Amino acid sequence: MALFGMLVGLMIGRLTAPEPRVLERVEVVADGLNLWFNEEPQLHGEEVEGTLALVFQASGRSQKGQLQLAGKPVSWRLQNSDQGLLLSLVAARPLRGDWAGEPVQGRWRVQVKLHE
Repeated sequence: MALFGMLVGLMIGRLTAPEPRVLERVEVVADGLNLWFNEEPQLHGEEVEGTLALVFQASGRSQKGQLQLAGKPVSWRLQNSDQGLLLSLVAARPLRGDWAGEPVQGRWRVQVKLHE
């Protein structure tokens, strides 16, 4: 009886457990990035010495790329860290940025807009 109760409890726990937050894709857009998640992640962002760093409480694969800001390149990199998924944006000049998230068609989009 105890074994049956434990198995039922495990099944109920599995059904009610929240789905892990996962980065599905990254889109390069004019002056920034759009990051698409399956659910809303917790987010912490900072501007540190001319670079922009955002940490998402989510998982995803490491990626990197470049985008253009006022005709000049900006490098971005996503990597897994102890705190979550780390997005770093670096350029030859100091960067500033704004970020905001919103639900779109059952997914969560975080828009990162850059400016000098």
